[in-house]
Amino acid sequence: MAYVPPHKRHSGTANKPTPLPPSLSRHFDQSLTLSGSSSHRRTGRTDSNHGRGQIVYASRSISRWWTIGGRLNHAGLRLEPFPCEIVERKTGSKPLVLAVGGDPLPVPSGEDPPPWVEIAERIEPDLLVTATSARGDLASENEEIKLSFVARVGQVFFHGESSSCLDSLKKAAIAEADIRGQVHKSFYTNLPNEHVEELQRRDLLKLGFDFDSEKEHYHVKVIDKSRPGSTISCKCTVVEGGGLEIRKIELNQLRHLVVDISCLPKDLDVRLMLYTKRILKTLNDEEKKGINRLISDAVIDQDVKGGLRWPLGKEAIDEKFNIVGVWHTKHKVFRSQNIRLKFRFADRFDHRTSVGEVSNEVSLKLTGISEQLIEESMETSSLSMMVQDAVKLIWDNFLSYNHSS
Repeated sequence: MAYVPPHKRHSGTANKPTPLPPSLSRHFDQSLTLSGSSSHRRTGRTDSNHGRGQIVYASRSISRWWTIGGRLNHAGLRLEPFPCEIVERKTGSKPLVLAVGGDPLPVPSGEDPPPWVEIAERIEPDLLVTATSARGDLASENEEIKLSFVARVGQVFFHGESSSCLDSLKKAAIAEADIRGQVHKSFYTNLPNEHVEELQRRDLLKLGFDFDSEKEHYHVKVIDKSRPGSTISCKCTVVEGGGLEIRKIELNQLRHLVVDISCLPKDLDVRLMLYTKRILKTLNDEEKKGINRLISDAVIDQDVKGGLRWPLGKEAIDEKFNIVGVWHTKHKVFRSQNIRLKFRFADRFDHRTSVGEVSNEVSLKLTGISEQLIEESMETSSLSMMVQDAVKLIWDNFLSYNHSS
């Protein structure tokens, strides 16, 4: 059965996600096999992340959720279960998505601003406030800290009982306040394979993008007991002889602003996020020795989830360093003057929960806006136009499936 997008579905329609191509279906089935579990206490303010590791929020962070292209008082708007096996295995129930039944959404009047203008106007105050807060963390002796504003394409998932969850959404929409504690949501970035392939077949040159690079990495997630609340991520490449070489060592991203937008006239939703990335410049001798041992003991194995395994007893060192997750990623990058477009295939495995996930993802790093936000003397009018242009590009080109195929 063909995939029916969540915002195009009517109540009672049978739904099945788009199947992966045969080359990936076996791998996907393997990656969702549970093989027991172990529990680890997570610290810091966290969000649902489908086994991808700990998420850390800044103390003055802001989290929002909006609808664009429709109002929550529309009679046919409802929450419906969406089949997503990775979420069902974790939570025991299907996530919910906003769907429209009955009469179609009303056509916006000529007096309504375009969606990209509305989004830019609504996000600008929060973006300025959180960027100011984030700039205070940019100076560090042992870390290189980078500020990034990104857009991710996917689906906003809601969790809980349908009717009570919808009531919470309506209250949150009216209040227009930080929604943490009011709405249990997550953002799912795994896209149907056909949609990602169709996007890559488009003439990206006409959108201003030139091909930049194609890379493959292994990411090894390590917990250091001396850094409570932090996860060390080692980005590695394969060297001659089949071993791994560390190219970069990072700590958790620190999220300052997260805005999830349910785009009702579209097939997909968008997340706009401001975060800082911390790259470690120096390690002490104990950290160097421990991390290098873990990486050198890794065995590349395409038949296991995450693409890496360790000999028995080699996943931890002296009860100080522990492997908590691995990723195997392949990505293509295209660049324009102000945007870095990434298509990424990711095979992830969380050692703490023994849950794996394979996903196809599309993200846009809004580099021009990020550079503006770093400057204390930035011009808000220029920033507003850049946000509008970026959101219009996404709205027009990345959120709708090709229904003619």
